[in-house]
Amino acid sequence: MRITALYAALLAPLFVVLAIRVIAIRRSARVVVGDGGDAELRRRMRVQANFAEYVPFALLLLALAEGLGGPGWAIHALGLALLGGRVSHAWGMSQPREVFGFRVAGMVATFSVILLAALLCLWGALGG
Repeated sequence: MRITALYAALLAPLFVVLAIRVIAIRRSARVVVGDGGDAELRRRMRVQANFAEYVPFALLLLALAEGLGGPGWAIHALGLALLGGRVSHAWGMSQPREVFGFRVAGMVATFSVILLAALLCLWGALGG
């Protein structure tokens, strides 16, 4: 599962950056648990949480599709779409004045990856 491993490795630094952004504002706002009513902290927490909610499942589906013999070009295309989608979503949602188009494009890309990877898994599981 070298292809999926590549995209997991490329996505990991983005997750760490998102986590560091949460930690930084927690420290400056002196909030240990929750968001302390701080809107910026809440936004950063949601950006990181959204990544954590969708990326593991998408990577799992990519890994399964790859393991079931899905075409390498398709796994790469889905991996690139996932990476681009997550960067787009994080950037759009992280702006002081949210750039909604980037957020939506990121979610469309992420959902597309999940659905297409699921179809590849179904194809592979049924002996495609």
